Amino acid sequence: MENYDYLIKLLALGDSAVGKTSFLNQYTNHIFQTNFVSTVGIDFFEKRVVYKSPHHEFGRGQRLLLQLWDTAGQERFRSLTTAFYRDAMGFLLFYDVTNEASFLNVRDWLAQLSVHSYCENPDFVLCANKADLEDIRTISTSDGKQLADELGAPYVETSAATGLNVEIAVNTLLDLLMDRIQHSTELQLANGVVQGIRFGENASKTPGQRCFC
Repeated sequence: MENYDYLIKLLALGDSAVGKTSFLNQYTNHIFQTNFVSTVGIDFFEKRVVYKSPHHEFGRGQRLLLQLWDTAGQERFRSLTTAFYRDAMGFLLFYDVTNEASFLNVRDWLAQLSVHSYCENPDFVLCANKADLEDIRTISTSDGKQLADELGAPYVETSAATGLNVEIAVNTLLDLLMDRIQHSTELQLANGVVQGIRFGENASKTPGQRCFC
């Protein structure tokens, strides 16, 4: 018997060198490695957490097994990594506050996400990473927040080096996902049908509507 209530798969997206691997390593192992090794293809980290919702009784004390998938940002791996989009339940979309190109490419990543994810409006958090590098920062907080508002996503400034808001970013995404699960469960109960929670190839989506798992 599994010793968790939900298996939650999260995917980290963004250009190469924005700090996805370092972020996930900091979140799961509380380690920051200064040597940069570019991710080849895809890798993943695991972490067990007890989820406590700040808003609803649903989810209080739920045991979660998190699989956090780390994707390569290089174009040559794009066809490989997009195959993993559909199985992910939520997304951490990164840019580097010292790299304008990574900021400008956020919309391209979101466009791919909209095409390949399990539904048309997947839950994601916009992570402005390397926020500790204030002296060489090129993307302001206001610009980041404006983009997040336009995309309809939460905005979190993070630093894999110091651990700044790393847990907050993941917890913010978990709040969105658990709310979605709660809504789906309540809808099924109202219809007198309780089905398994599904993310994947068989999950249906209705054009123009926010989908539920």
